Amino acid sequence: MERTVQTGSTPLEAAIATVLSDLKKGDVVTYGEVAEEAGYPRCARAVGNFLKQNAGFPWWRVVNSKGRLAPGHEARQERLLRQEGVIVKRGHVTGMRPR
Repeated sequence: MERTVQTGSTPLEAAIATVLSDLKKGDVVTYGEVAEEAGYPRCARAVGNFLKQNAGFPWWRVVNSKGRLAPGHEARQERLLRQEGVIVKRGHVTGMRPR
């Protein structure tokens, strides 16, 4: 899968890209966890915006703080997560792995 970051990326965007690129099959993290691991705590919205603007990153492995799937993309996200062995019930990931 090709990962592309728009040109002119900021240090925040580069750090988010690194964290997302390190996710493995079956990993599920929250937007906040990605932001924190990138070194930018409390920048969860920036992670969501990054995923909207940059193709090729494993967006389906990122959920909100309650494990909820991305609004408007639930069916596709659920299918992709289930293919990786993740349990999804009623639009939420259950048993998220600690990171």
